Amino acid sequence: MTHLRLSAFPNAKALPIWIAQTQGFFAKRGIEVDVDWTESSKEQRDGLITGRIDLVQSAIDNGLSLITSGHDVIIAMGGEAGMNDFIVQPEITSLNDLKGRTLVVDSPDTAYALLARNMLARAGLTYKQDYDMRPVGNGSKRLIAMLQSKDAAGGVLNPPFTAQAKAAGLKSLGRLVDHLGPYQAGGLFVLRDFAKTNSAALEAFIAAYVEALRFARDPQHAEECISVLREKLALDEAIARATLPEMLDPAFGFAIDAKLDPMGLDNVLTTRAATEGADPRLDHPNSFIDESFYKNALAVLDR
Repeated sequence: MTHLRLSAFPNAKALPIWIAQTQGFFAKRGIEVDVDWTESSKEQRDGLITGRIDLVQSAIDNGLSLITSGHDVIIAMGGEAGMNDFIVQPEITSLNDLKGRTLVVDSPDTAYALLARNMLARAGLTYKQDYDMRPVGNGSKRLIAMLQSKDAAGGVLNPPFTAQAKAAGLKSLGRLVDHLGPYQAGGLFVLRDFAKTNSAALEAFIAAYVEALRFARDPQHAEECISVLREKLALDEAIARATLPEMLDPAFGFAIDAKLDPMGLDNVLTTRAATEGADPRLDHPNSFIDESFYKNALAVLDR
């Protein structure tokens, strides 16, 4: 067995990882995946560049952030469109109501916080002038912060926290893909040197992940997927049943076979440039997008 150390967030988007473990998709390809369930994207980035982590399954904007910091990172696979809802306190009726308020985020300078900043900019609100952001960590921590205090006016949440938030009386101002268009949110990124020296293991991981996605999309496995969500995330049945269909919507949730979306990737790059400034290291996506491992994995999977 080849051991791989993967960093991922402990939310519903980890479903393919759990399925690949429980169905033996990793094991049959000769890999054992040790998952580090992260508290924050900063923890993920630090783990990758220090060598504590081999693979990161997360918002690919975190990989872009590492590239702009001088690290040789490649994006090897897509994943999903983020499954992001903009959740706010019940008294908030529009984006303009967030003037003078504070949003809770994982990190203000990466991923979904940049999307929120872009969305609010379109509404005429300027970060640090009209509103502020407070980093609290992953989706579960953002939900807790909003439920504990009205000072946390809103934040970007994804399943199952969106369904839990709505059940608790919070409300949605809309899905981010509806506000901003296609977005390549989740994906797999690694250090280039690791990919070169561990190509077989990387391709085995990708093949197992895609096989798990196909398993989840099969209606015959719906009850099993709901059971996994309930067990791993301690969800009640209603929340789990509300969560699974959202996750399987290709326009909102998991992409078919975790394929990268060129339009979504372009939106990621445009959003980062608009919020964090242009960086020449991101001018040529072919320099940091490497789908060769993905294509090899699918060729083996479909053989």
